[in-house]
Amino acid sequence: QVQLVESGGGSVQPGGSLRLSCAVSGSTFSFNAMGWYRQAPGRQRELVVGTTTSGLTNYADSAKGRFTISRDNAKNTVYLQMSSLKPEDTAVYYCYVLIGSIHWGQGIQVTVSS
Repeated sequence: QVQLVESGGGSVQPGGSLRLSCAVSGSTFSFNAMGWYRQAPGRQRELVVGTTTSGLTNYADSAKGRFTISRDNAKNTVYLQMSSLKPEDTAVYYCYVLIGSIHWGQGIQVTVSS
């Protein structure tokens, strides 16, 4: 059973940085499509960044220039490096990978506040 465990969230002041990690386990298959969504209170879940099976990466306009997705194949881990954080980045962040079907992490809180 594929499992995704996120870590690295927390509280940070505006302008600060965080790196979210998403450790993938339970599958011997590698994943090509991966990404991050987020959901702020009272709002729908929205794409932050996604990488397709063909290798294309799509960032939300709000994330461009500030967020970077990466992966460590040896550790089966996906990362989201976030910098220049703003209060409007406050949300629960969810990672996903495509291994046959879409698998989701449990979500992790990011709070940007002074």
